[in-house]
Amino acid sequence: MKLFNIKLKELIIATGLMLLSGSGFAQLMNNTNQPEINRKWWKEAIFYQIYPRSFMDSNGDGIGDLKGIISKLNYIKSLGVDAVWLNPIYASPNYDNGYDISDYQNIMKEFGTMHDFDLMLKGFHDRGIKVIMDLVVNHCSSEHKWFKVARVSRKSQYYNYFHWWPAEKGTPPKRWSAFDPDANAWKYNKATNSYYLHYFAAQQPDLNWENPKLRQEIYKMMRFWLDKGIDGFRMDAIAYISKDLAFPPLPAKYHGDWAMYYASGPRLHEYIKEMNREVLSKYNAATVAEAMGTVNDVMKFVDPARKELNMAYHFEGVNIGYLPNEYKMVDTKGYSLLEFKRVYTKWDSAFATRGWGTIYLGNHDQPRMVTRWGNDSPEFREVSSKMLTTFILSMGGTPYYYFGDELGMSNIKFDKLNDYNDIELLTNYAQVKAKGGDTSRFIEGMKISSRDNGRTPFQWNASANGGFTTGKPWLKVNPNYKTVNVEAEEKDTNSVLNYFKEMVKLRKSNLAFVYGKYTLIDGGNPDVYAYTRELNNDKYLIVLNFHAKTAAANVGFDMAGIKPMINNYADGPATNNAGQITLKPYEAAVFKIK
Repeated sequence: MKLFNIKLKELIIATGLMLLSGSGFAQLMNNTNQPEINRKWWKEAIFYQIYPRSFMDSNGDGIGDLKGIISKLNYIKSLGVDAVWLNPIYASPNYDNGYDISDYQNIMKEFGTMHDFDLMLKGFHDRGIKVIMDLVVNHCSSEHKWFKVARVSRKSQYYNYFHWWPAEKGTPPKRWSAFDPDANAWKYNKATNSYYLHYFAAQQPDLNWENPKLRQEIYKMMRFWLDKGIDGFRMDAIAYISKDLAFPPLPAKYHGDWAMYYASGPRLHEYIKEMNREVLSKYNAATVAEAMGTVNDVMKFVDPARKELNMAYHFEGVNIGYLPNEYKMVDTKGYSLLEFKRVYTKWDSAFATRGWGTIYLGNHDQPRMVTRWGNDSPEFREVSSKMLTTFILSMGGTPYYYFGDELGMSNIKFDKLNDYNDIELLTNYAQVKAKGGDTSRFIEGMKISSRDNGRTPFQWNASANGGFTTGKPWLKVNPNYKTVNVEAEEKDTNSVLNYFKEMVKLRKSNLAFVYGKYTLIDGGNPDVYAYTRELNNDKYLIVLNFHAKTAAANVGFDMAGIKPMINNYADGPATNNAGQITLKPYEAAVFKIK
């Protein structure tokens, strides 16, 4: 019965995608009245995300830093990217690797000084590269001055900068915490005889956006960085900032999903509009929201008519393939390409006429792209990495490409709990253990999905620790650094790195890859993802084999004599005049049709 249900689901998805790629969908998508292009730098930019702690260590303490980034500015320039997103570099006790901020207007000591930041920013700008920073304002660190004063007394100056539940009212209403061993989002504070709210770790108290003084403090801080010359913000957990202060039970319509409930606060968009009005509208800054929910939920952030934010990224794509009701446990059978195509087709359609989306497969909260979505075996790591790069850089929306993926860096797959650093994993391990769960199965699952897989140090060369540090790295370096590294790949014309650079050039050579109409082709094909991108008189066909076997696709038009513009094998795929194309395992090709 279970197998039947899986096959039935696949059939339903396949039927839907065949309809999407059939005559009705084609008629809709091939409408020649394309919307007028509203060109913006952040729509056309390719963003490169840098996890500073793991990028380059300049002083041998085992931790990446700003001087390390400065020393590699020319490498970043060589990639052809237009902008970088820096994970938090603010002062922090690092309970959650910088997402617990103790001083928003100072630099983390391990990373350097404000002078180093200024030099780095100038270095990027001198090379024509823009910089956006993480804005983490749903919560701060328990070491922040505001909270240290607030927790002393209910009469403290900053007490109302946080959410409290007085103990005399009894036990606080249930609230779930992502990073608490007991999954409890309330923490008792003896001095005030009250509980404070923390959606994440107890060391990350939630800020009270209901307080206008708190909001003005945040806007002042944002102006500080924008006046320094940064080019925008990636907004961490921004969907969580509004709370229902009655703290009612979780509504039944959320089916137990606290995260979705947290992202639906009653005054959320009121606050974002105010932020835009008072700060963002005064600058030519790019903003990207860590949004959650349905298409309609996410669209509220980015619909230009609403005057909130510029871009948003959704989670539906990267959540494909996880087992239900289990923390980041991936289905061992893999994920369904039919589901993958359905999700990305849906979201492309959502932003086709208004708003703006993003496209990504990896970041600091995800495992390595090639392990999760491709195949990291020695036989297929390079070709599948190139295939995934082709997908990201040929789809609509602004690409956010995670550092190291341009080398085909893969998961480190730790065997021991002690090798992990991530608070999220350690917390959830404790929860599994407390419930009497299978901790060995948990550790095995984390080899695929743990965030630490994407946080191992960058691999620069074949020297000790991949050239990242002369000291002991804060997190172990993947042993494959001896062959997977910048120095080796820069010399190899067929490397993953050089393929990435060529795909960057291809995307930037024609606006069809940015603003072009997307049309799904052969939607019911379970192995090949095929689509076209078309703008004015330029039309491109992209074909991607997502599996470790030869696969064919029917593209619906004569392919005879049409050669690929880029291909991840030495020779291109086989084509014929009957509209069929045959792809080698994990093969990717981009054709110019007209």
